[in-house]
Amino acid sequence: MNANGYAQIAVYFIALLAIGLPLGAYMARVFEGRAGIAGKIFGPVERLLYRLFGIKAEDEMDWKQYAVALLLFHLFGYGTLYLLQRIQGALPLNPQGMAGIEQSSSFNTASSFLTNTNWQSYVPESTMSYLTQMVGLTVHNFVSAAAGMAILLVVIRGLTRRETKNLGNFWVDLTRSTLYILMPLAFVFALLLVSQGVPQNLSAYATVPLLQEKQTYTNPIKDQDGNNVMEPVRDEKGNPVLDDNKQPKMQQKTETLTLAEQVIALGPVASQESIKELGTNGGGFFNANSAHPFENPTSLSNFLEIVGLLLIPIALCFTFGEMVKDKRQGWAVFAAMTVIFIAMLTACAWSEQSGNPAFDRMGVDQQVSASQPGGNMEGKEARYGIANSALWAATTTAASNGSVNSMHDSYTPLGGLVPLFLIQFSEVIYGGVGSGLYGMLVFVLVTVFIAGLMVGRTPEYLG
Repeated sequence: MNANGYAQIAVYFIALLAIGLPLGAYMARVFEGRAGIAGKIFGPVERLLYRLFGIKAEDEMDWKQYAVALLLFHLFGYGTLYLLQRIQGALPLNPQGMAGIEQSSSFNTASSFLTNTNWQSYVPESTMSYLTQMVGLTVHNFVSAAAGMAILLVVIRGLTRRETKNLGNFWVDLTRSTLYILMPLAFVFALLLVSQGVPQNLSAYATVPLLQEKQTYTNPIKDQDGNNVMEPVRDEKGNPVLDDNKQPKMQQKTETLTLAEQVIALGPVASQESIKELGTNGGGFFNANSAHPFENPTSLSNFLEIVGLLLIPIALCFTFGEMVKDKRQGWAVFAAMTVIFIAMLTACAWSEQSGNPAFDRMGVDQQVSASQPGGNMEGKEARYGIANSALWAATTTAASNGSVNSMHDSYTPLGGLVPLFLIQFSEVIYGGVGSGLYGMLVFVLVTVFIAGLMVGRTPEYLG
C-alpha cells in the first residue's frame, strides 16, 4: 500500500479519537443523569415521554425486571414491524405502490432488524415503501442500538455497585440513549451526507431518458409459474430444426424490448444511512448497500460513514472508564481492541494491494501508478480504491455492522480471511454498539480470574 493509503488510515484513527474521547465523556454524563446543556435541550422531551407512558425515572429495576422489560419491548417491536410489512400496500408514503410483503420475508426481516442483524433477503428499493423504511427499519436501527447500550449499562452498574440489587431503569436507559445520543448524532450525520448528494425526500422515483436515444435488449419469457417458455429452433427458411431423434430442437422463447428511459430510485436515504452506520446496523436503503452511489456518493461521504461505523463503540470504551471512575480501564480495553484491529487491517490492506499472483504470471501490471491504483481491484469501487475498501471491510466486520462498499467474496484469500476472522472473534474488537464492550468485559473478567489464580491472589477487578 502506498503512502496515500497509510495517510488515509492514519487520518481515520485521528478523527475517531478526536470525536470519540469527548463523546465518551458526554455519554457517561448522560447515563449518570447529569447531561448539562443537553439536559436543558432534551430534558423537557424526556420528561414528557415519561409522563405519557407512566414511567417513574427514579424507580430502578433488579435484573429480572430489567430483563422482562427488555424482552417485552422487543416483542412489541417485532410484532409492529412484521405487521407493518404485511399491510404496507394499504398504508401511505408508498408512491411506487409497493405491495404487502409475504409472511416468510416479513418474519425474516422483523427478526433480523430486531436483533441488530439487518440481514436483507429482499431488494429494498423494489420491496419496501418509504413508510416501512422509515417507521419500521430505521426506528429499529435506533432502538436496537439503544438496547445494546442499555445492557452495557447494566453490566457496568453490576461491576461498580456494592450494596443494591437495582441496576437502573430500562425505559430511562433506552430513552436517554436514543434521545440524547443516537438522534442528535444521526441528525448531524444525515445533514453531512445530504451535503454530499445522498437523497432525502419523499417524492416518487424519478424517470429520466437514457443518454443513448434507445437501448434494445432480449428478455426471457416465463409462464405464470415462473418456468421458461420454450419454442422450436428454426432455420433461415423458418422450418423447425430436428435433432438426432427427429424431434424439433427447443430453445427458450424471448422477446425484444426497447428501453428509452430509466427509473431512478430515491427516498429518505440519508436518515437511514446515518443510523445504519452509527448504530452498527448494516441494512441499506439500496440493495448494493454503501457501494451504491446514492448511499455513498463521494470520498468524503465514504470517510464519514466509516467514522460512523466505529465511533460509538470506541467512545463507549471511554464512557466505561468514566463510569467506573478509572479512565485507565477504558484506555486498556480500547488498546487491546485496537492492537488486534490494526494487525488485521494491515494484513487485509497489504494482501489486496499486493494483487493476484496469478496475474503476475500472466504479465498483468498490478503496480500503483498515475493511471491505476494497482492491486486487486476486483469487486471494488474505483472511486474508493484499495485503502478505503480494505478499511471498510475490516471495520464493518469488527463492528458487527454488515454494510459494505466492496464485495468481500472478490478479495484475495488472505484479504478475505481478515473479515472472516474478525467475525469469528465474537465481535468484541470494538463490536456492536454496547454489545462489543460488554462482550470484551467478559474476556476481561475471565482473564483477571485466571491471572489471579496463577499468581496466588484472590481475583479482583475494579475492587
